[in-house]
Amino acid sequence: QVQLQESGPGLVKPSQTLSLPCTVSGGSITTSFDYWNWIRRPPGKGLQWVGAISYSGSTDYNPSLKSRTSISRDTSKNQFTLQLSSVTPEDTDVYFCARNSQVAGYRYLEVWGQGTLVTVSS
Repeated sequence: QVQLQESGPGLVKPSQTLSLPCTVSGGSITTSFDYWNWIRRPPGKGLQWVGAISYSGSTDYNPSLKSRTSISRDTSKNQFTLQLSSVTPEDTDVYFCARNSQVAGYRYLEVWGQGTLVTVSS
């Protein structure tokens, strides 16, 4: 059973870079043709897709966040990490990692982490 777990810092100061790892168990982040995503949800609001990294390491980002976003991976740890730079209080969100794969024909993100609240405040 594939499981994803976010490891959030809890609190980040404005202008700093958020670093948010997601650890995958029960499956490999290099499995063809899986895609590993970051999504965020402002408290009380809807979901926003942030970006993704593929099984081969290629990346794709939401155009509205692209200039501040980087997703990387560490295959030895079976882990992928979101970095969001120059954060502001508007980046205070619950952040989720999730898998998109051939299991669901890429129709939806079928496996999700539980989410972690990141608060941007001085």
